[in-house]
Parts: sequence; C-alpha cells; structure tokens
Amino acid sequence: MTAPDVRVVADPDAVAREGAALLAEALRDAVAARGSCTIAVSGGGTPRKAFARLAVEDLPWDAITFFQVDERVAPDGDDDRNLTHLEAAFASVPARIDPMPVTDPDLDAAAAAYEARLPERFDVIHLGIGPDGHTASLIPGDPVLEVVDRRVALTSVYNGRRRMTLTYPALSAAYRHIWLIAGADKRDALAKLRVGDPSVPAGRVGHAGTLIVCDAASAS
Repeated sequence: MTAPDVRVVADPDAVAREGAALLAEALRDAVAARGSCTIAVSGGGTPRKAFARLAVEDLPWDAITFFQVDERVAPDGDDDRNLTHLEAAFASVPARIDPMPVTDPDLDAAAAAYEARLPERFDVIHLGIGPDGHTASLIPGDPVLEVVDRRVALTSVYNGRRRMTLTYPALSAAYRHIWLIAGADKRDALAKLRVGDPSVPAGRVGHAGTLIVCDAASAS
C-alpha cells in the first residue's frame, strides 16, 4: 500500500473546509483530464458539512455525477438515509445524483442493477472511518468483506439496518481516494488505516490516498 498523504487540521470544521476544497480540486481535475467526473460519496456528519461547502464552489456540475458509497435500507426521506442529507446539501445546485435503490423489494436484484450503472473506475471516492475500523458499510466480521465477484453487495444488519455498499473491487479501483476523519474515538482505527493494517476493514482498501484528519483523531 502506498503511504497516505495525511493532512492534520485543527478541528472538525477544518476537516469539512479542507475536505471541500480538496474534493472541488479533485472534481475539476477529473473533468479536465477525462471530460467528466464520477464520484462516490459516503455519509456522516463531517461529510455533510463538507458537502454544504462544496455546493457553493464554482464547478462544472453538468459533467459530474454523484454515486453512493453505501446506504441504509430505509424509506425515502428517512433521516437514516445518506441520500436524504446528500440531496439537502446539493439542493441549490444542479448536481446529478444516482442513488442506491434500497427501497426496491428485491434488494439483490437492485444491487446488481446499481452495479451495472457504475463506471468502470470511479474518478474520486470519498470515504470515512468508524471507531471499529469500518469504511463504506464494510463492517468487521460481516460476510460482505469477502465479496470479490461483485462491486455492490448487501450487508447483514448493523446498528439496526441492513445496508447496500460498494465492495473492495469498486473502492480500490478508483483514481483518487479522499478520506475525511474526525473524532478522538477513531484514533486507533486511523492508526491502522495509515499503515494498511488488514485487521480493520478500512485498511484493506489498498489505496489510502489523502487523509484529512483533525488533531483529536490523529495518532501522531
């Protein structure tokens, strides 16, 4: 694993601010290089703040398509849904969002249909990490960790919900990875991510890319 570019900032607001700036740069670079950009984004509180900042950037929105890294199986509009907050963040701009079809009655077929819509290789993937070392919805001990023949799969129940998630083949193939990490409870998991420790799911992505972390989460 290539050593990550770790940028330590003062607090969670700085993670959001610096994260938005880096995401905007990555989106512009992808459009300049390949004429369009596909980005897969994760959920959570820190990304919501970053996406709100990203929405005020002058970007070639008509050339950018947002996909989801993962999503909880819950009704449309539910506060648990990452999509609910993603749509709210980008309500003021013409962002194209391709949501995971988690309300479909046949979730396995829905996962296959979503995979068929994915680009061969994402330009940018935004990730976070949980205190248990999960990223996307690749949860410690879940059978989804061993899925290598599909790029989208379903998890077991985790914190009360099943989830649809990108798997390692989709995550690892991206041109660029940007991680936004805040919270002292993530310090141990972050230390393992930084060295590519496969004992945590995040450490198995294979390409750490750029990590923007607040000093409370940093292990150094």
